Amino acid sequence: MIRNTSLWISIGILILISIFSFTIMNSSKEKTTLHYLVRQPKIKTAHPPLLLLLHGVGGNEQNLFSFANDLPDNFLVVSARGPLTLGSESFAWFQVNFTSGHPQINEQQAEAARVSILNFIESLKNEHDFDDKQVYLMGFSQGGIMSYSVALTEPEKIKGIAVMSGRLLPEVKPLVADPKRLEKLKVFISHGKQDAVLHFPFATDALAYLESKGIKPDFHPYDEGHTINKQMFDDVNLWLKTNLDH
Repeated sequence: MIRNTSLWISIGILILISIFSFTIMNSSKEKTTLHYLVRQPKIKTAHPPLLLLLHGVGGNEQNLFSFANDLPDNFLVVSARGPLTLGSESFAWFQVNFTSGHPQINEQQAEAARVSILNFIESLKNEHDFDDKQVYLMGFSQGGIMSYSVALTEPEKIKGIAVMSGRLLPEVKPLVADPKRLEKLKVFISHGKQDAVLHFPFATDALAYLESKGIKPDFHPYDEGHTINKQMFDDVNLWLKTNLDH
């Protein structure tokens, strides 16, 4: 009787361990790592391309998502919220200080955000069906910065990026992939010549750097400030449609 009792206790322990292990393994697969909004593709396909929208500092996932209905019908459109809370409905990918006249970033946060976006794309596969060979990033300001950081370091995971009023972090350059790995990456750059937040030379410097790596960006300067106007949106929309694999 004692032996039978011990046996059932042992079996019970094993069952509990199995249930616990199963729960831990699956809980990591159930939830994405960032809060987001989604627009399903208007054209139903088995594996739609993914367009990930990344907002600027102080913004949130609603900002670029306001354009979602007018983005190409083929895409699964996802707008992600930055991991840092700055205030009510105000978020960022990393902290930045402009008091010196030049943007000074928190490098640890910027690197953590780069990794978090890559992890987010991976975890998104558990909730939505999309073609992981056709992942595009579209970012404004700090979202554009993150688009550069993610795509240039992991070009096999990103098909193309649209950087609007952003810049390329010098801190990420040591991590940039070699030109052979970058040769298929598609890049769109738009920037206002009157941008008082991230000055226009940030765009031309990024353009020159990318060209030195063998990338030929689609570059669009505008007589505008730190914003997205209708012409900018129309141009990036056309670029997305043109560079999408059908």
